Amino acid sequence: MEGVIYLDHAATSWPKPPAVGEAMIKALDVAGANPGRGSHRMAVQASRVLFGARKAISTLLGVRNANDIALGSNTTEALNLAIQGWLREGDHVIATMAEHNSVRRPLEYMRRSRNVEVDYVPVNAAGEIDLVQFARLFRSNTRLVVCTHSSNLLGSILPIGEIALMCQKHQVTLLVDAAQSAGIIPMDVKQLGIDMLAFPGHKGMLGPQGTGGLYIAPELDVQPLLHGGTGSQSEAIEQPLVRPDRYEAGTPNTVGIAGLAAGVQHVLELTPEFIYKQEWDLTQHMMDGLSSVQGIRMLGPEIGQPRTGLLSFTVEGYDSAQLAFQLDRSYGIAVRSGFHCTPLAHESAGTTASGAVRASVGYSTSREDVDALIEAVIELAASKSVGISPNKT
Repeated sequence: MEGVIYLDHAATSWPKPPAVGEAMIKALDVAGANPGRGSHRMAVQASRVLFGARKAISTLLGVRNANDIALGSNTTEALNLAIQGWLREGDHVIATMAEHNSVRRPLEYMRRSRNVEVDYVPVNAAGEIDLVQFARLFRSNTRLVVCTHSSNLLGSILPIGEIALMCQKHQVTLLVDAAQSAGIIPMDVKQLGIDMLAFPGHKGMLGPQGTGGLYIAPELDVQPLLHGGTGSQSEAIEQPLVRPDRYEAGTPNTVGIAGLAAGVQHVLELTPEFIYKQEWDLTQHMMDGLSSVQGIRMLGPEIGQPRTGLLSFTVEGYDSAQLAFQLDRSYGIAVRSGFHCTPLAHESAGTTASGAVRASVGYSTSREDVDALIEAVIELAASKSVGISPNKT
């Protein structure tokens, strides 16, 4: 979109690498059949598209067997598959107050429907958790720990490796929500001790919307979320046990997955290490530039500390929605405002009354984009303090 300064990558990455659209068009042209539902050449080619995406994602995440990747439509679906497919009547779950509603709402549903008990570990205003307090919450019936890798409000990066060690000590399964980290923070699920990892295709992996998935460790028997046609073992009355068919009922988004494979390949070429460093540098520049704004409060880790490429903030005198509206209409800058589907994190940050504005960078963001945001916020804050409405076009 011409003229837009896009700073909403935490919601979805944009623009996509050119290869993503090209791969999707190619898939429509040469792999438009139904994968796994035929032995003709087009059906086989469609199956290859899915396998290629699984292989690329496995390389990115350190997954040893590509068939342990269940492809789906988004992180929310993946988290629901993991949570509903693993928890049983009367189980206990430990989560954090940094969790997205895609974790909290399924957990609260399981609390109502299966008498699952849930404890939420507090996070401080910087998005940090107390590991000592975390360790005290384990019980004899604790079956699952759910933890975001990085807060979508605060940008903090949680210590997944240390949490995994606690889970291993208590023989508890660890589910990680990698919505803000997959493709951005280098990771190896085996080395980190992650049992299940939910990821989006359309954020750090640079693929199209409507793609995502769940890594499931080979020793886990997670019950499917959907039951239906898989193209394999069609004579059986039950969902097949073989992976990934067990978790992929119905016709998949082959065209989208082709785009996802191209996006992941682009990430692998750039490397997550490069992307993280670039996004961190831009976010530090943003924090440094905004620090002089009168009445601003920046959320999450202090400048110089590890964080992902997003910064949430409030400006005295502005409702977050009002500030985001002004940035869009008067300056052509796209940001996210409100509560970011994470009310517990806002409670931790003390922003439940106002919400916050979130500016998030991506692999394609320039320093000039960040400078434009800094200048706009400075101008808006100054105009508010003297009671002048901005009139910029």
